[in-house]
Amino acid sequence: MASLEFINYEPRSAKVSENKLSWIKLKRKKIERLPQIIWEDNFTWAEVNLWALDQAVSSKRDLKTVRSNMSHLLAYAKWLESEFMTWRHFPERESERCLVRFRGALIAARNDGELAPSTVSQRMAAVIRFYKWVKENQLISTEQPMWKDRFIGITITNSFGLEHTMRVASTDLAIPNRKVVGAFQLEDGLLPVSIGAMKDILSLADKSASEELSLMLRIGFFTGLRLGSITDLKVETLINATHIPGVGLKSLSVGPGARPPIATKLNVTGSVPIPEELLDILVGYSTSTRRLKRQALASNEHQDLLFLTRYGNTYNGDTSRAINVEMSRLRAVGKKSSVKALQGFHFHRTRATFATELMKVALNFMPISDALQFVKDSCLHKDESTTMKYIKFIETHETINEAADAFTNAFMGLIKGYDNA
Repeated sequence: MASLEFINYEPRSAKVSENKLSWIKLKRKKIERLPQIIWEDNFTWAEVNLWALDQAVSSKRDLKTVRSNMSHLLAYAKWLESEFMTWRHFPERESERCLVRFRGALIAARNDGELAPSTVSQRMAAVIRFYKWVKENQLISTEQPMWKDRFIGITITNSFGLEHTMRVASTDLAIPNRKVVGAFQLEDGLLPVSIGAMKDILSLADKSASEELSLMLRIGFFTGLRLGSITDLKVETLINATHIPGVGLKSLSVGPGARPPIATKLNVTGSVPIPEELLDILVGYSTSTRRLKRQALASNEHQDLLFLTRYGNTYNGDTSRAINVEMSRLRAVGKKSSVKALQGFHFHRTRATFATELMKVALNFMPISDALQFVKDSCLHKDESTTMKYIKFIETHETINEAADAFTNAFMGLIKGYDNA
């Protein structure tokens, strides 16, 4: 299927002199790891790759945003290939147009719980932005309209209580970020797994996955770090871990302000707790023959990375094909082994599990306000409202369990009586 590759782009200008073509280096910053989409037949998707470059050289977009947009376009490319459809497919019948059908597939995935509502909204928005760009640059021409433009009024209230309405341009293909009814979801629309399920996942990973993925899953479950941060961990980060007295934990400094810096979402700098036992395992892995062989193949700038592929390359967080492929294989093994915990399991659920269990422990030993601050700091949440979701989730989950038990007890006798009749 389609894949995402990364190139190092060096700006150059074409010059023709004496019937010869030469490329002149421009005094512009080199773009490292610019994402590019390759179709299954090994041809590049030229238009979307030009869009990525246009975003990357713009001062309005950072490279992280470009990579995020391209990950959404990659999902669209894979869907197009699975449907044997081109991205220019806009027939007269509206229901058969590629964008309309892709929108329906996203909504179905959201309703089935396969994708978070926020992901669905962002994915459709990214695809529409691409089509707007190719339309503006006259790289596509269709007889039928691709969508219908519309304007939405948004009411804004200022600090003085005065309201005014702002008109925002949208399309009839946009998907509102609506929560799935009946779903109790946390960060990024994901749910935690139980302690028992976590043990099953780690046990299967130890047997069927690489040592690197097994360790990454443990870091996710026991520190709550996102995959992008885990794959950017340095050996020096482990060595510089500070001791937290009396609790069997140490603290890892992460974020752009840490030394060495570690990538975090929204560039938040802070410290995350890590069990001493897990830290010892990671330090042992850092000096293992397996990792040192990978380090020998790595470039100078990546020598200190804790996790490297067998070719000495970086895993590069959520955009890593290596991790995505291995997670897919682990889910397939889990299905064959009847490990139900891996059905619909994604790496980011390790973070939701960590934060939920940490909040449960904190609420048992601290006032709510202290527990809220402790979990907020440990998970590097920028907003307190994100941390509050875990308290509400725990309270709601406990209430539902109690209600289910009461319901079962109340009707148990009637059910038995019906069976005996």
